[in-house]
Amino acid sequence: MDLSCFKAYDLRGRVPDQLNPKLAELIGRAYVEITGARKVIVGYDIRLSCPEITEALSSGLMAAGADVFDIGLCGTEQVYFATSHYGMDGGIMVTASHNPRDHNGMKMVGPESRPISSDNGLNAIRDRVLEPFSDAARQGRYETLEVQAAYIDHLLGYIDAGSLKPLKIVVNAGNGGAGVVVDALEPHLPFEYIRLHHEPDGHFPNGVPNPILEENRAVTADAVIANKAAMGIAWDGDYDRCFFFDENGRFIEGYYIVGLLADQFLRKAGGGKVIHDPRLIWNTQDLVEAAGGTAIESKTGHAFIKQRMRDEDALYGGEMSAHHYFRDFAYCDSGMIPWLLIAERLCQSGQTLSSLIDARIEAYPASGEINRTIDDPAKVIAAIEATYGPDAKSVSHVDGLSVEFADWRFNLRMSNTEPVVRLNVESRADIPLMKAKTAQLLAEMDRLNQA
Repeated sequence: MDLSCFKAYDLRGRVPDQLNPKLAELIGRAYVEITGARKVIVGYDIRLSCPEITEALSSGLMAAGADVFDIGLCGTEQVYFATSHYGMDGGIMVTASHNPRDHNGMKMVGPESRPISSDNGLNAIRDRVLEPFSDAARQGRYETLEVQAAYIDHLLGYIDAGSLKPLKIVVNAGNGGAGVVVDALEPHLPFEYIRLHHEPDGHFPNGVPNPILEENRAVTADAVIANKAAMGIAWDGDYDRCFFFDENGRFIEGYYIVGLLADQFLRKAGGGKVIHDPRLIWNTQDLVEAAGGTAIESKTGHAFIKQRMRDEDALYGGEMSAHHYFRDFAYCDSGMIPWLLIAERLCQSGQTLSSLIDARIEAYPASGEINRTIDDPAKVIAAIEATYGPDAKSVSHVDGLSVEFADWRFNLRMSNTEPVVRLNVESRADIPLMKAKTAQLLAEMDRLNQA
């Protein structure tokens, strides 16, 4: 049996050769046996294979003795919300996020929506799938559960609706599921929406929704400019990530959104802890400190960030990859809470999004993440450390290699999933220096790769 769909954090693979109803049913059985779950939330995204995969998964869960609570078509964050809000033993979201349209997958959580990854159960579920199963003495039951009203109420709890003013906002759901939530929020907010690719459609007539790809950004940017909107927002298919465009149609790097949200949260809460990833850090640390908070670095990846947030009782966590985590959202990531908070900030401050971001880009210009295909990533990273490490102020291995000097720093890390090395460079208020050091590092990496 092909089990290549099991990854480090979730399952993803092509339908039907890597993931199919037969395997989905076995995964359901294995999930119950490994976790002991008795009440499980199940939801699914807009992919055409979802109903069949979800039905088979539910059959497996029930055959193993678990009760299934089906919340229907939704985003990953609604599975997180429902699992924690209703005190369930676990939840499974059937989704392949931004993978090609003939793919599908699953994201799994346990009690309190704690992630199930390769190091805490996912590999055990994979291995258990290969053994024979017998039905539980008591079959689980199936019921549908309506969570939308409670979820919308929860989202609105993050903002002061009374302080909001009319704003024109471009929203691009990418034919994923985000449009359904925008429509449900609409009666509660004074915003006017310019809707793009709004209807959920698993055929993905406008391409797979993945706004991190540059070629997917123009449609949102152009609509912001044409409609003179205050900002633009684009989501991936299961809308656990959201991406921002300012009023000039400029795409905002996720790094600067982390700082903005950290500042917003700390000012509301009067201090607290913020978790961030190690790729780009200075802007976040500066803003957190200025707002009376404590910034804490964590290894990149949702399982690491969520655990560190729990350990530290942090109120917010952010990654430059557009994942934003919230303590009151069971420490999970949401693609809806961030844009509500930023819309609130625009209304309360009277500032434009560009004016909030420009000063930060000026203070801490960054290269953005640059990927290089490398034959032997470990060798190249070790050689870079040997070259730059001796003269550095500090060298860290929290996640890959971080090397810091007085006025610039870089992070170089291997991908978990492909033979690429990811580089991020930032400086203190010196764009030419940041660009020069980026070019220098890339040239050095290319030379080492050919050596």
